[in-house]
Amino acid sequence: MRESKDVVRQITVAASATFALIGAFVGSGAYGGTPVEEVAGGALSADATVIAPAGAAFTIWSIIYFGLVAYAVWQMLPKQTSTELHRRVGYWVAASLVLNAAWILSIQFDMLALSVPVIILLLIVLIRAYLITVKLPAAGAIDTIITDGTIGLYLGWVCVATAANIAAWLTAIGFTGFGISQDVWGVAVVFVAGAVGIALAARGRAHFAPSLSLSWGLAWVAVGRLTGDLISQPTAVAAIVALVAVLASAAVFTAARLRAEQTAQ
Repeated sequence: MRESKDVVRQITVAASATFALIGAFVGSGAYGGTPVEEVAGGALSADATVIAPAGAAFTIWSIIYFGLVAYAVWQMLPKQTSTELHRRVGYWVAASLVLNAAWILSIQFDMLALSVPVIILLLIVLIRAYLITVKLPAAGAIDTIITDGTIGLYLGWVCVATAANIAAWLTAIGFTGFGISQDVWGVAVVFVAGAVGIALAARGRAHFAPSLSLSWGLAWVAVGRLTGDLISQPTAVAAIVALVAVLASAAVFTAARLRAEQTAQ
């Protein structure tokens, strides 16, 4: 009975990955779709808000999608069928893939307001999946890279994307920031993103992937605010400080874990 449930889970993950890939092609502008940065009146373009990453930041999606496809294939292999990690995390990954496609569809149909709860739900799902990978160690280096690495990169990037998405929606509906300058808002949001990155590093300890992708996003926020049409030096500096703090915290927590393991031995 449990084996049949495992097969259903594996097929669900594979089907969700296919659905997400189709959505990604549409979102890139292929097959009649409109590139994400051009929909909703350019609300998600690189110069729409002070915390929007420069366009090159989105190349990370290629790595994330590659990892997700690799995971969909990996979890189908016989040796992975009944492992507790994949039993626990599989449906969460599938849910994230469906939500990913749903987000792209909401944007394609010019429903920016709908994209906000969708991406927030995606973030929650990925946090849950990440915590499972923290609790249940992967079986070997390949499993660690494909499962932990992919989920971690996915989560770190979606942290940045969620902040940018909410900011884009607020700007689109005319939110003026209660009279507070956009530089101040930019610094505040970037520091919150940095704090989230530090918290993920503390919780995951040896899981570097979320720190890497979140720092990647912050780096391109800095680039976007130092170049292009919307300059904000305070936001750029804050983004650089935040990404250094995130990477440093990941290194510190990893070193602490290694020392603890050596002491235990």
